[in-house]
Amino acid sequence: MTRRIVLGPFNRVEGDLEVSLDIADGVVQSARVNSPLYRGFEQILQGKVPEDALVFVPRICGICSVAQSAAAANALAAAMGLTPPSNGRLAADLTLAAENLADHLTHFYLFFMPDFARIAYRDRPWFAATEARFKAQVGSAADQVLSARSDFMKVLGLLAGKWPHTLSLQPGGSSRPLQASEKIRLYRQLREFRGFCENTLFGDKLEVIAELDSEVALQRWLASHRDSSDFARFLAIAEDLQLHTLGRATDVFMSYGAYANEGEPWLARGVWDAKGLSPLDPGQISEDLSHAWYSEAEAPQSPAQGSTLPEIDKADAYSWCKAPRLAGRVVETGALARQLIAGHPLARDLVDSHGGNVRSRVVGRLLEVARVLIAMEGWAQALRPGEPYCVFGELPDEADSLGLIEAARGSLGHWLSIRRGRIHNYQIIAPTTWNFSPRDAAGNPGALEQALVGTVVNEGDNTMPSVQHIVRSFDPCMVCTVH
Repeated sequence: MTRRIVLGPFNRVEGDLEVSLDIADGVVQSARVNSPLYRGFEQILQGKVPEDALVFVPRICGICSVAQSAAAANALAAAMGLTPPSNGRLAADLTLAAENLADHLTHFYLFFMPDFARIAYRDRPWFAATEARFKAQVGSAADQVLSARSDFMKVLGLLAGKWPHTLSLQPGGSSRPLQASEKIRLYRQLREFRGFCENTLFGDKLEVIAELDSEVALQRWLASHRDSSDFARFLAIAEDLQLHTLGRATDVFMSYGAYANEGEPWLARGVWDAKGLSPLDPGQISEDLSHAWYSEAEAPQSPAQGSTLPEIDKADAYSWCKAPRLAGRVVETGALARQLIAGHPLARDLVDSHGGNVRSRVVGRLLEVARVLIAMEGWAQALRPGEPYCVFGELPDEADSLGLIEAARGSLGHWLSIRRGRIHNYQIIAPTTWNFSPRDAAGNPGALEQALVGTVVNEGDNTMPSVQHIVRSFDPCMVCTVH
């Protein structure tokens, strides 16, 4: 006999989320994910002066506002034909990277790990120590991580003037040039954050974590560092609960490429599946509206021609989230996808062995913290005070462009159409739109909907910790999902 359970609203998730589960014999047979809050940003932008996007889109979300700014700035730069100078590129990369790493830190400590302090795990040998360390609001980790995060966010004060909703990211680079003394302060703050990561998060040098090259190496590292750090504590819990068997989704991964670098992105662009790495063609992206509360065309459309017209009484719809597809395929995006496509051997070995799952998503996120922080130190040193940070240009009266970047949670795209000097159409696909999409016209579930199928749930346990782990392993940002 099949029963349906609706979980929601979820705590420790950015925004509103409901998950409907059909359960038979203690196993999830199917899932439907609902984003229940409509926002309307894409409609708000229509008719505005194109540069106004830089004011509006950061307010889509307070936790990842820089990512929205960066995508809008890139779309405007493409329309204007601008290439930022080296300083502007480095400053933009540092600004985005700072927000992404702060988001990773927040997710691990404040959103994800508190689930292991649930009473359902009271019989586990690690429970008492985990509860003391990670229980929401009272665990010892909260004060440490909030202090470290607050200090780290001073990086954004230097680079962007303020956070959130900065206006420093511009189509031609950054409007916030650093002086020589500020460059020194920036580097010092990065080194202080390195200290927190090495002493508390990892219990080891960033370079050691970044150089872990296989699951065997990860297990060997854990054996010699057990209980020495919060990363080690997570790995020990993951080993006990077999989290590598939980939450496998499409095993098709996508990244737009992260951080501009010179020419090619520092973290590569592409698509990864069972056949390996292949190029990404943004022209193959479409939006299916068959199960979303929007009026739809006869067939899925490119975001460049897409629309956002609410239809609340639509039959068969169950979410305000659209269903983006890449050449018709459901893809997963996020830190694990970035590290996999960039060729990191640990990410590739984890996915080759067990696919995308709860453990590998968290490991991919923390691996990225180590790798990107090392890179940020190099980018900070490469800044040249006194040289240009921004170039300027004129917006054409007619243009079609897009801005593709990688936010903390994955691939973020802004599609911009300008007609008669005004925004004619503006469409956004956020990372969680990819990961938490509803079914498409062919009935294919989204990535999370697939990842939940097969999950074992205990009769009478309405908290369903396994479901909580799977949902939170994607680090959803629901306010970005629906515009």
